[in-house]
Amino acid sequence: MSIAERRERQREERYELILAAARRLAEAEGWDAVTTRRLAGLVDYSQPVLYSHFKGKADIMAAVATQGFEELGTHLRSASANAANVSELLRNACAAYLDFARSRPVIYEAMFVLPTTITFASEETPTALQAAFAELVAALGPNRQKPENSAEVLWSALHGMVVLERSQRIRAADDEVRLNILVQMFS
Repeated sequence: MSIAERRERQREERYELILAAARRLAEAEGWDAVTTRRLAGLVDYSQPVLYSHFKGKADIMAAVATQGFEELGTHLRSASANAANVSELLRNACAAYLDFARSRPVIYEAMFVLPTTITFASEETPTALQAAFAELVAALGPNRQKPENSAEVLWSALHGMVVLERSQRIRAADDEVRLNILVQMFS
């Protein structure tokens, strides 16, 4: 391995170390606690080293969110893989989305709740986000007019359910009922 290759590998490892530390700190104390100073202390590198990877906290959160989109896309694909029909495909995808949001609240918050530098619905949209969104489009099944618009409405409904559940503004006991209604509306 050349010196340049080793340096690049070390740089990638530092990048991942910083992101992992940011996730752990956010999970333990919330995103407000994530600062470059705190992260530098956690990863045992100076702040300038962090700034060689990220412009600041917003870029760190965007990188965590991008990883979250990769995880969400994988989660949606896995859940949809065993569907026997279009209705089951849609239900599995919706349930997977809700499960992802519930099981990774800090990541979900970085992806969809907090301000971010990520551009949505444009040519600059990260590939991971486009791929996750494509899974929602696919879950709606073939032969749908304006499938992207339908997927945006589905996504909006799912996101609303997540936010309302998290803020305890809707009954947790009725999660399955709401999911069934949503799937029925889009089937």
